[in-house]
Amino acid sequence: MVPAASSVARAATAPARRVGFIYIPNGVIQDQWVPSKTGRNFDFSPILSPLQSLRERVLVLSNLAHRQADSFGDGNGDHPRATAVWLSGVHAWERRGRQGMTDIKLGVTADQIAAREFGKETPLPSLELALEKPTAIACDTGDCFYSNTISWRNETTPLDMEAHPRVVFERLFGEGGTAADRLAILKQTGSILDSVTAEV
Repeated sequence: MVPAASSVARAATAPARRVGFIYIPNGVIQDQWVPSKTGRNFDFSPILSPLQSLRERVLVLSNLAHRQADSFGDGNGDHPRATAVWLSGVHAWERRGRQGMTDIKLGVTADQIAAREFGKETPLPSLELALEKPTAIACDTGDCFYSNTISWRNETTPLDMEAHPRVVFERLFGEGGTAADRLAILKQTGSILDSVTAEV
């Protein structure tokens, strides 16, 4: 028997809950992003207009700032601090430790707090995705750690962002059980959808 409160029982009756956090490091065109009319019946701006069919699930928050993204005399590093504080609410201090190495410490991020709960209902608790691999830019606070991810499992564990579609696919659906299976996947040049077109 399966207890009614188990994740298996919940999955049979309701879809798994999902939450997404999308970070736009270079900002947006404000007059095309922010709705001109606010409140429950807000107007969708040009950039947000593709979400109109999801009106009841969309919440647009504007004019927010977080004091922990300020310098507090810690020198340059506004971009890394902003990235770090966004989901953690914790100031990303520049900490020099032994032998000139940087001590990295932040805090668990909101996505990982959600993953602890929602992840009970899914095979993978969370996916940390990026459009491109991090590069060595804006590393003036925290030796790039604060710039290269927005997700932290705990105060000392930043989570790598994955930008390669095949790696993401393999995490979601497996990479083949045998060496021959994996080799066949690597040799595949088309889309996974190409392999099922005959069935459609």
